[in-house]
Amino acid sequence: MASSSLTKPQMRGLLAKRLRFHIVGAFIVSLGVAAFYKFAEAEPRKKAYADFYRNYSIKDFEEMRKAGIFQSAK
Repeated sequence: MASSSLTKPQMRGLLAKRLRFHIVGAFIVSLGVAAFYKFAEAEPRKKAYADFYRNYSIKDFEEMRKAGIFQSAK
């Protein structure tokens, strides 16, 4: 009598339902991590390189060239 009042567990399509949920969650998490990396790491790095080379003078290059550091520039 007690067994007739219990509902049966859903077995059909359970894997597909759980996979759909977890795939959507993984996609959202990966987009969040990619956006975080882009704005927290890549953009500041690009800005630092741009600032360095914007202020980099030809005089420094000429000094290194005369010192013989570069093999291709004589």
